[in-house]
Amino acid sequence: MNDPTQFDLDVWDATEALAELLTSKHRDYGPKNISQSPGGPLNGLRVRMWDKLARINNLIETNADPKHESLEDSFKDMANYAIIGLLVLQGKWPQE
Repeated sequence: MNDPTQFDLDVWDATEALAELLTSKHRDYGPKNISQSPGGPLNGLRVRMWDKLARINNLIETNADPKHESLEDSFKDMANYAIIGLLVLQGKWPQE
């Protein structure tokens, strides 16, 4: 990247943090929570993303102060679910 802007650097920092979070959680969960989801991996992701969006909407609409998972954490999870979805579509998500 030639002469990156501050925005460029911020995007790379954010995506690097997402990658670290995703790989860390993948080690904890393993691949089967996605690959063997009821209805298939895309359906499993769709349900998780729907739940996460409902949480985000609730936190924003109620201006709640969550006890467990911040709004930032919820957006990170949504971004990582999208990345997992891309890996599933590309046939790169492990089956076992």
